Amino acid sequence: MSTGPSLPATTASEMRHELHEVRDHWWAFLALGIALAVIGTICIVHPFFASLASVVFLGFLLLAGGIAQIVSSFWAGKWSGMLMHLMVGVLYGIVGFMIIDAPAENTLLLTKVLAIFLIVIGVLDILSALIQRFHGWGWVLLNGGITLLLGLLINRQWPSSALWVIGLFVGIEMIFNGWGWIMLALGLKSYKTKA
Repeated sequence: MSTGPSLPATTASEMRHELHEVRDHWWAFLALGIALAVIGTICIVHPFFASLASVVFLGFLLLAGGIAQIVSSFWAGKWSGMLMHLMVGVLYGIVGFMIIDAPAENTLLLTKVLAIFLIVIGVLDILSALIQRFHGWGWVLLNGGITLLLGLLINRQWPSSALWVIGLFVGIEMIFNGWGWIMLALGLKSYKTKA
């Protein structure tokens, strides 16, 4: 394996060491990638259930984060930020509980927030590309246009878009993430045979 002119010797040595450590476990990366791709496909086939599961998971994450923040605010002892730390933890906990308590309604709400976010980001990307005209501004303009259209589509079909949007996005992300792990695993396997 050549280090190339732009790679310092220590970095190349560290990379070889890391490859040596993980190359015998290429199958674990492959299994992870396949599992993510399969789960992502299931999410795309059943986007409503994936949307609800994602929203409930988000609620549990917020609830756990709130509890952890409340506990850590007391563990840290008396300091000037304790009250703010405690209040943020309580807010996380309340929002997490509210999401878990009514996942269907919160799926609707989060889909609307996602549509608004995409519209705003799309407009900002378009304006940034048109005003600044930096290198590659055409790609940013295209990205902004697609993002804006996607946000408008989701908003136009709301509330029925809540039945598929979050689950579809989670599924797509999981499939691409899974294929990334699969490609890493295959690369590690081929490196093993060369080493």
